[in-house]
Amino acid sequence: MSEIQTKKQIFKPNKEFSKSARIKNMCEYQALQDAAIENYEGFWGDYAKEKLDWIEPFTNVMDERKFPFVRWFDGGKLNVAAQCIDRHLNSRKNKAAIIFEGDRGDKQIITYLELYYNVNKFANLLKNEFDVKKGDRVVIYMPMIPEAAYAMLACARIGAIHSIVFGGFSSEALKDRIEDAAAKVVITADGAFRKDKPYMLKPVVDAAIDANSPVEKVLVVQRNGEDVEWVAGRDYSYNELIKSQSSICEAEVMDAEDPLFLLYTSGSTGKPKGVQHNSAGYILWAQMTMEWVFDVKENDTYWCTADVGWITGHTYIVYGPLAMGATTVMFEGVPTYPDAGRPWKMVEEYKINQFYTAPTAIRVLHKMGEDEPAKYDLSSLKVLGTVGEPIDPPAWKWYYESVGGSKCAIVDTYWQTETGGHIVSPLPGATPIKPACATFPLPGIMAEILDPATGEKAEVGEGGYMCVTRPWPSMIRGIWGDEERFVKSYFGDVKKDGKAVYFTGDGAIYDEDGYITITGRTDDVINVSGHRMGTAEVEAAIKKHPNVAEVAVVGKPHDIKGEGIFAYVVLKSDDGIADELEEMKTINKVIQKEIGNIALCDDIAFVPGLPKTRSGKIMRRILRSIAKGEKITQDISTLEDPSIVEKIATMVNN
Repeated sequence: MSEIQTKKQIFKPNKEFSKSARIKNMCEYQALQDAAIENYEGFWGDYAKEKLDWIEPFTNVMDERKFPFVRWFDGGKLNVAAQCIDRHLNSRKNKAAIIFEGDRGDKQIITYLELYYNVNKFANLLKNEFDVKKGDRVVIYMPMIPEAAYAMLACARIGAIHSIVFGGFSSEALKDRIEDAAAKVVITADGAFRKDKPYMLKPVVDAAIDANSPVEKVLVVQRNGEDVEWVAGRDYSYNELIKSQSSICEAEVMDAEDPLFLLYTSGSTGKPKGVQHNSAGYILWAQMTMEWVFDVKENDTYWCTADVGWITGHTYIVYGPLAMGATTVMFEGVPTYPDAGRPWKMVEEYKINQFYTAPTAIRVLHKMGEDEPAKYDLSSLKVLGTVGEPIDPPAWKWYYESVGGSKCAIVDTYWQTETGGHIVSPLPGATPIKPACATFPLPGIMAEILDPATGEKAEVGEGGYMCVTRPWPSMIRGIWGDEERFVKSYFGDVKKDGKAVYFTGDGAIYDEDGYITITGRTDDVINVSGHRMGTAEVEAAIKKHPNVAEVAVVGKPHDIKGEGIFAYVVLKSDDGIADELEEMKTINKVIQKEIGNIALCDDIAFVPGLPKTRSGKIMRRILRSIAKGEKITQDISTLEDPSIVEKIATMVNN
């Protein structure tokens, strides 16, 4: 099979799929976008009336008088948990809401009626036993088990603001988030299972709570049955308390702009940012993007492999699927255990129709089990999705051909914690897809690539800043407790027509057809002898070397060029390497062939791994500091393996 040419080859939607898709062709897409441009408030107001069940109707669609502190659907009252559960009980009470599969293969199917009862009991527990009220913050530090979803929805039901901390974070990272949110309660588990072995969470919580902590109570779900310490008067067993709770709990009436959750992201200063999302606008866009981007239908089974500790898990495991009444899969384990066929076995068993994962996972599954998909019946798949980072062409090719059978659309979704949901993405029944390309803004999203100097729309082939020029319902509402940082972080860099716009922090480029390709963080652009070069482009070239498993490229000060290129390379095998200098030469030959001499690496460090967050994002600012010989001051608690930083620094500096 010929190599996919990302700038030339276009994959048109499957005609049979398009016939029943919600958005069937680009004419329908353009009509929706035109409608939003012509009557922006009317566009969003109509969808809010159609998609949401209001307790009291809103009186105003959008109020941007205090921009960037924008309000949506003022006057409206609703409850997000009721949107996700109660309104489905008449027609879907016996439908599977959540299909859970544990690491060890244990399975559980929770119907919408069962979800209703479980969430109500959890909500009553929080209210009656822990005195949790509307506006209180609750930190959730949980594994990927159904009780994590129950906890989220229980908080939403009673008006508490949940803040999920990923279950792989350290006690220090957890402590920082607890204290910043002034959390009253922590919900955790004794632990869970990974690769058939128990791991612990409760001890991490214990270490995060000291005498000055705002935490009053800790609720512990028993999952792996390992012994844990109990602090009298503070720690309580979920499994015991839940038995006595009523299964009826009236949903709290919430204003459209009442906060729903906080989710902390790493900041460049090292202090995590508490991204705040509010109720109505967030749940509206979560549902709309589920329907448009994944085209999930009534009888479909949908699986997002993320963790609820990340925004992808919030929006596309729990809130989005349940808001539209879908069946969503929750998976506790890792996709390569007991072998790299695990995901495909699950696709076959549950007849999964939409599969959504990260390029990192795709590359690992490709590397560890290239031929595994062929062993399973994957004919149920209709849409494949990617999230978290740009996907490289070789991974796209394998995903499209081997997993999707060359018939499934790949929706390469671009969005962030701050956007709440997708903002640039193909539509599976409408968009002609270019591999590794995010394509076009979704209807209603006024996203443009802007020249940072002029604020004008970037020319074809000229890189610019990926921005959203008008507020949208699911946008970040603020950074918890820090209005100044919110404005500075997202609205201080780019202006259009003299007005600040939301800047994603990412660079992007238009091709000759108007397609958008995300080139990476703008601070990941290297200026070599006056030539701006995206690190993603150099990385893509290096990945074509047959012995390169992973690579991250950063800029390093250079006396003559201004900046030189420093590459951190993880090799597939050390066998047969005469010496590192020779390997460096062969890698530069690949770059020379793919890009030209301007992109040759001045330094290449062969390292055992890269500093990544649990979602697979490479922390390049850490690698830049190492390349410059600087002391690491960034927050590394969010990394999958914090110890890798010291290992790399030692190798580079010795």
